[in-house]
This record gives sequence, C-alpha cells and structure tokens, in this order.
Amino acid sequence: MSATTSAHVRSSFADIPSPASTSSRLRSGVPHVPGNGQGSSHPPYPRRSPIVYPALLSRVAEALRARVVLTDIVKDGLTYKNAFDGRQAVDKIAYIIKTTDRNLALLLGRALDAQKYFHAVTYDHRLRDSASDVYQFRTRVGSPIHSGELSPPPTTVTSPSSQGTPNPDAHAELVAMRDTGSPSNEASTESDPGKQPDAAALPTGASTDAVEDVQVPTGVFTLLTDCYSPTCSRDRLCYSITCPRRLEQQSRLNMKPLPGLGIRRQLSRESFGDLDHVEPGQLWIHTVSKEIVDSVSDQEKRRQEAINEVIYTERDFVRDMEYLRDVWVAPLSSQDIIPESRRADFIQQVFWNIHDVISVNTRLRDALNRRQKSYAVIEGIADIFLEIVPSFAPFVSYGAHQLYGKYEFEKEKSSNPAFAQFVEETERRPDSRKLELNAYLTKPTTRLARYPLLLDAVLKQTPEGCADKQDIPKVVALVREFLVDVNLQTGRAENRFNLLQLEQQLLFRPGEQVDLRLKEEGREMIYKGPLNRRGGAQGDSSELLVFLLDHALLMVKQRNRSEQHKVYRRPIPLELLFIMATDETGMRPVVPGRTPRNSTGQNGGRRSPAQPHPPVLPIKMEGGGKNGFAITFVHLGRKFYNMTLWAATHANHRKWIENITQQQDLMRERSQFFEMEMLSEGFFQSADYATCAAPFSGGQKVAYGTPDGVYFQDLREPNRDPIKVLALTDVAQVDVLDDYGLLIVLSEGQVITFPLDALEAMDPLAGLKRAKRIAAHTSFFKSGVCVGQTFVCVVKTSPISSTIKVFEPIDQNVRGRNKPTFRKLLQGGNDTLRIYKEFYIPVQSTSIHFLRTKLCVACVNGFEIIDPDTLDTQGLLDPNDESLEFVRRRGENTRPKPVAIYRIENEFLLCYDEFAFYIDRGGRRSRRNFLVHWEGSPTSFAFQYPYVLAFEPTFVEIRNVETGSMSQVIQGNNLRCLFADTPPSMRRSRTSQSSFSSHNGSGFSHGSGSYAPPSYSYNGGRSSLPGSYASSQLPLYPGQQPPPPPPPPPYGRAAGREEIIFVSDDRVLTLRMALPGQ
Repeated sequence: MSATTSAHVRSSFADIPSPASTSSRLRSGVPHVPGNGQGSSHPPYPRRSPIVYPALLSRVAEALRARVVLTDIVKDGLTYKNAFDGRQAVDKIAYIIKTTDRNLALLLGRALDAQKYFHAVTYDHRLRDSASDVYQFRTRVGSPIHSGELSPPPTTVTSPSSQGTPNPDAHAELVAMRDTGSPSNEASTESDPGKQPDAAALPTGASTDAVEDVQVPTGVFTLLTDCYSPTCSRDRLCYSITCPRRLEQQSRLNMKPLPGLGIRRQLSRESFGDLDHVEPGQLWIHTVSKEIVDSVSDQEKRRQEAINEVIYTERDFVRDMEYLRDVWVAPLSSQDIIPESRRADFIQQVFWNIHDVISVNTRLRDALNRRQKSYAVIEGIADIFLEIVPSFAPFVSYGAHQLYGKYEFEKEKSSNPAFAQFVEETERRPDSRKLELNAYLTKPTTRLARYPLLLDAVLKQTPEGCADKQDIPKVVALVREFLVDVNLQTGRAENRFNLLQLEQQLLFRPGEQVDLRLKEEGREMIYKGPLNRRGGAQGDSSELLVFLLDHALLMVKQRNRSEQHKVYRRPIPLELLFIMATDETGMRPVVPGRTPRNSTGQNGGRRSPAQPHPPVLPIKMEGGGKNGFAITFVHLGRKFYNMTLWAATHANHRKWIENITQQQDLMRERSQFFEMEMLSEGFFQSADYATCAAPFSGGQKVAYGTPDGVYFQDLREPNRDPIKVLALTDVAQVDVLDDYGLLIVLSEGQVITFPLDALEAMDPLAGLKRAKRIAAHTSFFKSGVCVGQTFVCVVKTSPISSTIKVFEPIDQNVRGRNKPTFRKLLQGGNDTLRIYKEFYIPVQSTSIHFLRTKLCVACVNGFEIIDPDTLDTQGLLDPNDESLEFVRRRGENTRPKPVAIYRIENEFLLCYDEFAFYIDRGGRRSRRNFLVHWEGSPTSFAFQYPYVLAFEPTFVEIRNVETGSMSQVIQGNNLRCLFADTPPSMRRSRTSQSSFSSHNGSGFSHGSGSYAPPSYSYNGGRSSLPGSYASSQLPLYPGQQPPPPPPPPPYGRAAGREEIIFVSDDRVLTLRMALPGQ
C-alpha cells in the first residue's frame, strides 16, 4: 500500500478527537476538539468536526437511529414497514463522522450490523452501500396481552470483534476497497439532515414502539481512534509505530512506511462478501455434458441457467424449512425446554403453519426435480407452477401471523433461561449457517416474493412459440395476487397487534377512563409519532407520543423504562377535532375538504355542496418560541380544551396535517347523511345579520328576518340576492302560513301579520299599510298543527310566569264573504288571526311544541303538557319513576334545560341541553339503555327521522334516534338554526292515536303497557367514544338496512317545511337528507 493512498484514507478522519485527552467531554456527549497538545497546529475549533465521537459505537448508533428516515419500502412485492435502504445508512454514517470516504462509513456501519443493531429484511447479508437493499432496526416487540416491560434477555459475553473492534485485517480491507474506487462522495456536500422527521410517526409499525429497548452496540472502532500521546499531531511524526495517524504523518512528511507496518490487502468474505453467491456446482453447465452445452445457443444456455436457478433455490428453500422442522420444532416438541402446559401452543404460535408450507413446496420441489432428471434441456416449467401455485394459501396465513410468532419467541427467550440456552446453542450449529432463527422464519414470505423475479428471468430468455412464453405471465400474476393478499393480511395483523398492545399500555387518570374500543373490527392506527410540548408555569416541557387512530386523537406520555403510556389529555374524537397550524403567515385554521365559494350547479339551478365558516376560537399559543412547527389541537364541545404541540421538522409537521385532514375527509365522506347547500353568502353581514328564516311556496322561497327588516329570496334564481320587502326593526322571528297567505313577524316585541300578496319588493314600506298587529310585549311565538288545526301560539313570559294565547288563522274563504269597510282598509284590512284559547302557567317558558293532540311547553322546571281544548296542565315526566332522578336533580344552577320533544310512534324523545332520552305515554323512561349525552351545549334542535340534529355555536351533531350513535358532525363558526319545523309525530307504522292523561290515577295508569327496548349495537368497527360515535360506513341500524326515506309531511304542509336552515356568519345554508347512493 502506497503512503499516498494510506494518507488519503486517514485524511478522511484526520480531525477525530482523542478519547484519552477528552474523557470528560465524551462523558457529557460533547466532541473534543483535537490539537490541544504540544506542537499542535490545529485551530481550536475545526471546520468539520464529527457529530459524535466516531470511535465509540454506542454514540454512532444513537446518532444513526436519530437521523435515518424510516418509511414503508416495497421490495420484491412485499411491503416492509419502518425500513431504510443501505445507501441512506451509509450517507448518514458518513455525515455523522464527517468523512467523504463511503467505504470507511460502510465499514463502521458493518461494525454496528455485527452486533445486530439492524439487519437486512431477508437476514441473508450484511450492510451494503446500495439503494436496493432494505434494512430494519432490530426491535423487541411489546406485549399485546399484558402491560409491563419484558424482562431483559440473559446477558452473554461477546467477543471483541463483535463489540465493534476491527480485526487486524480491517485496515487492509478498507485500503483494498479504496483501491477499487469509492462509489460516490455525496457525503462531502451533504447538509445537516437534522433529526429524523418521520421515523416514529409511521402507521401501524410495531417495531417503533420497542426500538429503544434494544441494547445499543458497544465497543471501540479502532480505526477512528486518535493517538493517546499528547505530543502527536498531524504534521509531526509520532514516536509510536502503532499510532493511527502514522501513515498520514509519513505522507505529509514525505517519508516511506516502515517495514513493520505492512498490511495485507485481503477482503473478508464475512464482512464484505455476498452470502448468496452461486457455487460452481449449482450452474447448469456443470450438470450436463459438454456436448449438450455446445449443442444449444447462447440464449438457451442463459434460459437453462435461469431454470436451474429456480430449481436449486427451491431445493434450498425446502431444506431450510426442513431445518426448522427437524432442528427447532422436533426438539422443542420432545424435550422439556418449554413447560408441557404451554408447549404445543408456543410451537403453534411461533412456527404457525410451517408444516403446510413444507407440504406445498415439497410437492413443487419434487415436481421440478423430476422434470430436471427427465430432460437435460428443460423445455418448460410453467405448467408445474400453474398446477401448484393455486395451493399457495399457506403463505398468506403464515405471513399474517409472523408478528405474533416473533412476540412469542422473544417473550419466551426473555423469561425462560433453558429456552434462551437452547436458542444460543442451536444458532451456533454448523447447519444453521450462522443465521438466527428470525432469518429462517422470514424465508417463506421472502421466497414467495422471489418467484416473480426468478420466473421473469426465465421469461426474458424464452423464445416465441414456447409454452412458457404464455404460461409464465399467468403464474407471475397468480403469485402477485398472493403477495397482495400477504401485504393486506400482514398489515391488518400488525395493526391489530399494535392496537391490542396500545390498549394494555394506556393508563388513564382516575375518573377519566374512556373506552376507545381498540379491539373493534376495522379499527386502525393511522399515524403516530412524538410531538413536543413547551412552556407552562411549572416547566411542563416534555415530549408526548401522539396516536392518530381512525376515530380519535390520543396523546400520551411515556413512562421511563416502561411500556406503559399515561394518557395526557382526554382523547379527541376526530369529528370534534379542530386543528390550527403555523405557516409562513402565522397560525391559521386547517379545515379539511374546504372549497372556494360555491357557485351555481348544473342540476336545475341547484347550488353546489357548501360548508360553514371554520370555527374561530380565541386560542393563545402555549409555549411560544420561533423554533419548531406548531400544531394546536382543539377539542370542540362541552369538554373543550386546546393543546399546542411542536413538530421537530417541517416534513413531520406537514405529515401530521396531511394524515389528520385525510382521515377527517374520509370520515365525512362515509357519514354524509345530510348534505348542505348554500342559500346566501356575503349578503347578511355585521349589523344586518339573519336572525330567523322560514321557507314558503313549496320551498321555492325563503323569508329572512334581520335587525333591519324582512327579506325574501327566490331560490329559483340562485344568482340573485335576497330582496327587502318590509322595513322593520329588530325582527326576531318570521313564519309563513302558506295555506292562508300570511307572513307572521315578531318585531320589537310585537307580533304582526302581513298578507303575502301585499308585499312588494320595490317598496319595503308598502306592505306596512296592510299590517295587522296581533299582540304586544311578546317573547316568542310558534305556529304548528295540533288536533288537526293550525295554531299560532303567542307567548309572553317572565321569570315567574307565562301567558300563552292560542290563535287560529281565519280561512281565506270565510274572510272573503264580507267585504271590508273603508275604515277597516285604512286600519289594515280584515282580521287575520282570531283568539282560540288563552291560559296562564306559573313558570317561565322557553319554547312550545305541537304534538298530535296536546301542546307541550318547555319550562325551566321541565316539560308541561296542555290540552288545548280543556286547558288541563300536567307535568310530562312521571314523578314516581326513580330512573328519572337524573333529570330532577336539585339545584337551579345544575338543572338541565328542556329544549325539544319529538314523538316517534308511541314514544317521545326528550331533548335537553345536556342529554336526550325516551319516555312512554305514561311519562316513564322507556328505553333504559338509551341515554345520549350531547358532546356540545346545544341551543336548538331539528328532527328528520331517523336523525335528530343538535345545534351549538361550533358544530352540529347529528345522531340516530334509534341507536343514539353519532352519525355526522358539521363544524362551523357562530352556527345558529334559523328554521326547523316540527312534525306532529313520526310513526313507522299505523297505530291508534294516543293522548296524555292525568297523573291522578283516573284515566291513566303508570303501570299499563310496557316497552321492550331493541337490542342496540354500538360496535361494528367504527364506533368511537362511548355512547357517541357510530360507524360512519355501516348501516344506520347495525345488521339492518338503512331506514326508508321519511314519509310526506302530514296535513298537507308544504314540502319545503322539511328543510333545515342555519347560518354561519354571513353564510346561510340549508340541510337536506342525502339521497340513497349519494
């Protein structure tokens, strides 16, 4: 070896610090700056110092793990999770030690590989500087069955070479590699990649949980150590002939190497060779006579070699499987290594259906051997594969179970010393070929992936007209189908394993236990990774591990040296998750699925689907600081909280945003039970906002009330803004009685009616001439149908009482019989409403609801039932029903507020601002297992069977009234329901009418009748938090078909009254039930 070459090699790590002079710095993790000794010509801080001290393998291993980006890599049709390629590993090592010599970085990487810090996914070769070779870090699989850290495996004494200290020939290997030329010098220009952005933030990979539990390699890489002499420097010859810098010093001083420093230029096959090389005896040309070889063309020779490779590799594979059967399974089955009580189960879990795999491939091997023995020049092999490949199903089952087998193997090895000794002794046997058990356990899946490659090589050399030319593509297609199934089933198995593991690891605070339903079929772990929390009055700066599940976001804090995760904050259902993230302009909301302002569609002038404005929340970013990328997670609703966390890199930050928004979009697509359309945008703003609305003319027009007056909008002209028809102030309510041609308005506490035909768009004051004041000092009014009549109830309420006047509209034909006098024309024309009943209740009321034969008044103390004919009043709830004590709890500050009531057959759904439940005709609770707790604090409700919609300022929660499960959530800002009509009742079948009776025992018995609640199912794979989030991709009733469309409205009410109109800031939208199939 020339001095120039050696000096070039050493120059790549010339600035590496000396451990002897800087032991204190190394303990603190700060690399020492060389050149502090006498005669040193080094500057105090070199320009390119290593990231860590490169001679210590533990430091290099930790730095490599922090910087390698783990991704899902597909190799030979199989997907390997949390993997990296050899080129990336060499790049990172070269950057860490600051060298331009990739061979030096490769040698250092193999020192880590020798201690099994990482391994090839096929376990059959060492680290290679190649982008086509895939590797994974060695991991310990956590328990999916119980919590707690696995016991550490028995400690074994390793040889110095296994601890990373190169053998005497290591330097020669490095020099020989240098003589052949370095593949590239990319590391010389590589910028600092920072820490790994997405290493631990990948979906479903179980390996990332336990990688920290694997022992970090230890040892000293002597090639990168510095001289112990304080007088040694780069420009002065050291007195020691074994100084690592001696060759470099001799080169700088133009000296010849001394005789004692000659190094053998010899490559180590174990370190740098290819373990899957082909022995000469395995070539086809060595198995047939020379005459046969000479009689075929060169292309046929290549084809026969490719066929021969298929055959002999099949023999090797079967031999490896027989090795598993004879050397591992047989002794474990017959000896007392595993306790007899669990011996059979252990063998089944670890080796699964390996006997089925052996059976299938033995058939294939024997068929190929017979073909090879029958013909010196084989015509084809595709027919054999076409016969046997359809039986490859055992490969799929085996691949899906591998993770569980690995877990059982590691658990037994860590807890059973006898088994650990058996493993160590067996893996050292000559017939193991220096491969550990995992290398053999992965061979069935990797063998399946090799078939397309081997057969493609045969196909390339197969001439036209040969049967294999048509049959091999069919075989490859069949094998690829099995590979797709293996990937699918393996992904599902790993996902389920990770979820089972996570469920056992979670620790909730007392009283905050939440059932995340992680065992449900179809549950997925979408993404996971660490995010940082900053600031806090008590220095609450820490790293949180965040899990993005298919239905919720979970934040946990890992306990030191334990597999347990302490839940940091309450999990957030994705339907109620709102996120804000930093960008170049600052903090902004991230709203999935948002589109620009909607325009007119092409379906009959109907508008395109729309969205409310995203919530605007007064959130102050916690922690502050300019470094990092912040994401604020907001839990909307009654359990509101917000949490700001920081990602380490922009890539990680973007990955989190993408995964969350994609999953939320997917959930919205699956739960589109109601669709929205824009009625108006940008018209009602600031002071002139919409306070109320009412559709009329069969849903073709809408009347809006604002503080400035009443506006009409014709929905048949979607590009036209609403037009003002009445100049009034403080309009709080509007309603339209289509059958009577009346507009009813509540303005400044007065109820006023207007004939629709008297309202002119060109003159908002003209309609005032036909106004008829009905009542003054009014709190609210409500129109509806009861006992077959249309009523308008006008309510004047105070904190201690309520006066209710019931009006009925005067029929148009009756009013037309008598011509109005001139005086009445001047006073506004004929009467439009006439008094029907008037009554008083000694309690404050908030709303009125029309049942089929009764009026229901929502009061501060609960619901009151009033007979409009007799004016008899009674409480709705049975006072003797103890199951309703949660409603009658004492304390004015905690009393739930009744808001709405809906009749469904012979039951009534009562909606309070906190919860909803069913009662029967007797006022007793009918479905004891049905109790909905609203996620928000709803101020109003709407109902369209089978859904009830609860409106709160930041979202609308839509629930199924049969199951109580959450069906859809619509987020928005300043949401208010402007109009929602209430049908008198909803009946799934025709039954006899019923009416409320008194609670005095006469005419009504609380003991009469009974209700058998249906069997509710809250599983199905997509449920989220308890009692709330049902599957958005399952039928509304699990196991049943979706309910039929709602029946036509009763009593001839206009179809447009079924619409639900709500507002979000300046956007007025309507909600309609989505048509089946949309």
